[in-house]
Amino acid sequence: MSTERRRSSSGTSRLLADKDEIREVIYRLFIHTDRRGWQTVEECFTPRVIFDMSSAGGGPPTEMAASEITRGWDSGLRAIAHVHHQAGNMLIDVHGDEATAFCYAIALHHTPQTPGGDTRTFVGSYDFGLERLDGRWRIKLFRFDLKYITGNLQLGA
Repeated sequence: MSTERRRSSSGTSRLLADKDEIREVIYRLFIHTDRRGWQTVEECFTPRVIFDMSSAGGGPPTEMAASEITRGWDSGLRAIAHVHHQAGNMLIDVHGDEATAFCYAIALHHTPQTPGGDTRTFVGSYDFGLERLDGRWRIKLFRFDLKYITGNLQLGA
């Protein structure tokens, strides 16, 4: 095999490995949010994150500490019995130690025997900005684009 072909093969292998690691960190973020494993969720982020939940009424985009995000989610989800995120149709672009990712997602919230209904469903997409930090991909931009909410809008209030 020629040197150029080995280099090309090596570059393709690195790109595939990077994309796999990026998918893994995004899935880990969702799974551990559902499990309320806040330390693991926090480790998915860079120390400071551009956080944008404005489409869901979360105020303007702001830069905040990863620990502030997890504290907010812990507080906001405490009254919800079960949380389930499902993500797919992921697109990832890698440029050296920086990357972007996009995915569709559904988040289901469930609390049994709640007046007005047991569930609330959020449907939308996410945009992520990532960077390789200390050899690991981490999320530095988190943006949710809400398409719609259905179900009991007062669930957990």
